[in-house]
Amino acid sequence: MRLFSPSREAAVVFQNSITGLAVGAPVNFRGVKVGTVKSISLRFDPMDHKAYIPVVLTLEPDQIHVVRDGPGGTSISIQQLISSGLRAELNLQSFVTGQSNIELDFDKAVPPELHPRITDLPEIPVRLSAMEKLKDSLGQIPVKDISRHVDTALLSITDLSNNLQHDLPPLVASMKATSDQSREAVDAAAQAIRTLQDKLVVTLNKMDTMLDSGTAQLDARGADLHATLASATKTLDSLQGVLSPRSTDRANLDAALRDIAATAAALRGFASDVERNPQLLLMGRRP
Repeated sequence: MRLFSPSREAAVVFQNSITGLAVGAPVNFRGVKVGTVKSISLRFDPMDHKAYIPVVLTLEPDQIHVVRDGPGGTSISIQQLISSGLRAELNLQSFVTGQSNIELDFDKAVPPELHPRITDLPEIPVRLSAMEKLKDSLGQIPVKDISRHVDTALLSITDLSNNLQHDLPPLVASMKATSDQSREAVDAAAQAIRTLQDKLVVTLNKMDTMLDSGTAQLDARGADLHATLASATKTLDSLQGVLSPRSTDRANLDAALRDIAATAAALRGFASDVERNPQLLLMGRRP
């Protein structure tokens, strides 16, 4: 029950460098050798102006067998394996010697890219190995731009360092002077607060003494003030009795006021007569 029946040869077409790969290099499937590299050639396609490297593999059917009673019968073709996701990649065997080999595995995530103009053999599609992916990723890094930006950043850092070296000492001295002045101001404020506190204590003591004295004087004058208020109340009551409309004193006062008013009227009339005839003061009124 041969795995690669009826064909024993297949091709892998590379476009990238295959440095380290030579005729006779092993072809492995997950580390198990299943064939060798038969030939390596270089072909140029004038239609797309690209160079291709077809590598012909000689497969060894005796290394792998199909499970008995499988759905595919007693044999599986290369095309069936390719349809199932068989892919080939260039693998570096040793960093010391730089030798490479071909590794086969199933990977349906990689779309098959075939080249019918380059080879007539069954073609196993290529997938990039981890090293090739790393190489492509490193090749896409803009090293020159990064280097230029690093140089610019270093120049900026150098300018900043020079500016700091020039400006920082005066700034530190100014900060120290400001700190010393702030400390002196704080000390002066603390001294003023202590002095003010002492004066406030003295003032509060005096206010306490004055309040105590005022309280004592109010207590001492309370009885006199009560007596004065009582006397004033009696006086007001007497005045109210005198000024009452039914009071005798009120009637006598009204009569006296009427007499005074009449006397004043007589005096005004006499004054008018004297003003018109001053001789009245010497000769008097004639009958």
